[in-house]
Amino acid sequence: MEYRTLGQTGVQVSRLCFGTMSFGDIADEATSAAMFHRCREIGINFFDTANVYAGGRSEEILGKLIADCRDEIVLTSKVGFPTGEDVNARGLSRRNLTLAVEASLKRLGTDRLDLYFLHNFDPQTPIEETLRALDDLVRQGKILYPAASNWTAWQIATALGISTREGLARFECIQPMYNLAKRQAEVEILPLAQAERLGVISYSPLGGGLLTGKYGTKQRPEQGRLVDNAMYVRRYGDPAYYEIAERFTAHAKERGVHPATLAVAWVMTNPALTAPIIGARNVEQLEASLAALEVPMTPEWRAEISALSIEPPPATDRSEERAGVFYRGGKAR
Repeated sequence: MEYRTLGQTGVQVSRLCFGTMSFGDIADEATSAAMFHRCREIGINFFDTANVYAGGRSEEILGKLIADCRDEIVLTSKVGFPTGEDVNARGLSRRNLTLAVEASLKRLGTDRLDLYFLHNFDPQTPIEETLRALDDLVRQGKILYPAASNWTAWQIATALGISTREGLARFECIQPMYNLAKRQAEVEILPLAQAERLGVISYSPLGGGLLTGKYGTKQRPEQGRLVDNAMYVRRYGDPAYYEIAERFTAHAKERGVHPATLAVAWVMTNPALTAPIIGARNVEQLEASLAALEVPMTPEWRAEISALSIEPPPATDRSEERAGVFYRGGKAR
């Protein structure tokens, strides 16, 4: 297993991070254990969970599994999404962060989280309040590094500026969505991460199953997230995504590589990435993602795969500059 430094923390993490959203949900405890041990067998030391996964069961199951190797594991969890009917059991207020971290630590059976992700952006709570609460948790030793998931580039940049100004513990890692169909992170989020030396562990490298070879313009399985889960149906509802999936599946077949393997390898070789988060419902499904570690991806091959999807426009919409065309006299706008 190859290991990389997480941002500027000095912490070494495996090139793949295993996400445990399936634990206690579509994967029972025995299957969850089998996947965990397979990941550990090949050297994965990076595990991601959240307080909302399976209503907290994911944290409980993962906590049991890491009990005898906790100090060898880089562990994350998250806060922000609703965890109950109480109107305050959500968001990024100091109150919710204080209560939520204690609940996560208890379920995980540990005294600290290596990374604590803000699962979403909370427009109701000033960023300053959230950052001060995170800084307090760092000082208390309950979390080691603050992090953010699903934040835009301007939100991350604003938070980094406040942390620097106020002398607070800053975000050291971000977790955006990123796959061949969903490439918006390339525009500003990933360049920001590189400029600020942030770790990046992106999620959904398979696009909720879109890039596993099961989907096309006229092809759908009987079951799957993109069929059964309303959130994923909406997220990947654009017909253009299925055209991308069809082209990608054909390319993977030509190269003799499982589409899921190639999809993870493509994400993993973006230079801004520390580690993509992979997940699975069973060990058999997991193996296809693990195989990405063996794909000899070259810059040329990656560019060929990238051309199968739609490249997002640059942040300023000045596409001529991306092509190397600059102002050389006359009128400029």
